[in-house]
This record gives sequence, C-alpha cells and structure tokens, in this order.
Amino acid sequence: MNKLFAQVTGGAAKAVPVQSASPAVTNPPPLARIFVRDLVVMATVGIYEHEKQKAQRLRVNLDMMVLDRLGSRRDDIADVVSYEDGVTIVRELAAQGHLNLVETFAETVAQRLLADGRVHSVTVRVEKLDVFPDAASAGIEITRQRG
Repeated sequence: MNKLFAQVTGGAAKAVPVQSASPAVTNPPPLARIFVRDLVVMATVGIYEHEKQKAQRLRVNLDMMVLDRLGSRRDDIADVVSYEDGVTIVRELAAQGHLNLVETFAETVAQRLLADGRVHSVTVRVEKLDVFPDAASAGIEITRQRG
C-alpha cells in the first residue's frame, strides 16, 4: 500500500501514522439535590398599577444541585448547603419592594444562590397564584448553572 501511495504521489509525500487520541476521562464531582417545594410569599410583582400597590401571593420552588459533602461526614450544618439559605433569599427578595417581572425575581434568586461556590446549578420556579381566576398559577421556571 505504501509503495502504491509513493507511486501515486511521486514519492514526495509520506504517510503519517494516525494517532488515536483518547479523550481525558474526568469524573464529575459528587452532587446532591437540595430543594424547597411550594414556598408561598407575599410580594409586589407586576407591571399593572394594582400589582404595584398590593402584594400578591407567589409560590416559589427551588431545586439546587450542590457539591456533596466530601471527606469527614460530621453531622454539622456547616458541612452542607442549607435549604434554609434558599428560603431566606426568597423571603428577603419578596420583602425588598416592587419588581416588574417574575422573571427578574427568579433570576435574582438564582444568582444569589449561585454565589455559594458549592452550588453547581439551580432551577427556580416563580408562580403568581392569583393572577387569573380560572388558572391555578402563571409564572416562569429558569435553570442556571455555574459557568
């Protein structure tokens, strides 16, 4: 085959052996899922005048993929990302004052949760519970992850 190749190419080109590159295998870090379900807070969110004047019920769901505790497994809250941190962030944001969009509410919660370096990704769902009388809720769900 190499002789034929040399004849066709006039001997000028040489065949280069192909090296098979094996992709580096990396093990993903161990993750745990921390969640908060159906947290209801009062907040002033919306573009309409009545939404700016009166707080309304929001239901918030949080789902965080966090680095699992490594090494020593003490029974200590300092070793884990606490779901209480997420609840505190939601409650504080709801109390801070008016936002026009539930999208802004969700994005702010996600960014504050991702500020903890142990949080790999977060899904935040924010629902207005009383916006339509014939619907259980309307809202948004976003997923953000560490870049």
